[in-house]
Amino acid sequence: MAGIGAAPGNISRERPAPVGGVPVAVREDGAMVGVEAIIDKDVASSLLARQLSADMLLMLTDVDAVYLGYGTADARALRNVGATELSGKDFPAGSMGPKISAAIEFVQATGNPAAIGRLEDAAEIVERLQGTWFEP
Repeated sequence: MAGIGAAPGNISRERPAPVGGVPVAVREDGAMVGVEAIIDKDVASSLLARQLSADMLLMLTDVDAVYLGYGTADARALRNVGATELSGKDFPAGSMGPKISAAIEFVQATGNPAAIGRLEDAAEIVERLQGTWFEP
């Protein structure tokens, strides 16, 4: 029984489970085999932190904070934001967008803070001296 998007070797790709899991393909004989997949590290980090009941989520990158207008003359670093304050703002998918979404998901699901900032500033971010903090 071939499924949607049959792949070579009579393997059908199935829609991934909405709660996550190991990506698999189901062969026509019903056997499942693992397949390669792209996993967003920010979403995965947020999910893992929630499942571990983490006190906070700290995402480290090469930028010191989240900026409104990043790369423009009007760029402004954000230091403390509410969990929904950045919802609907345009942040690039290949840059801060996934980090911001992951932070918002973590804060809304746990009521605990999340922060984004530069790797070198990790200790100062935890002390709330650097980075961008997302609060409930």
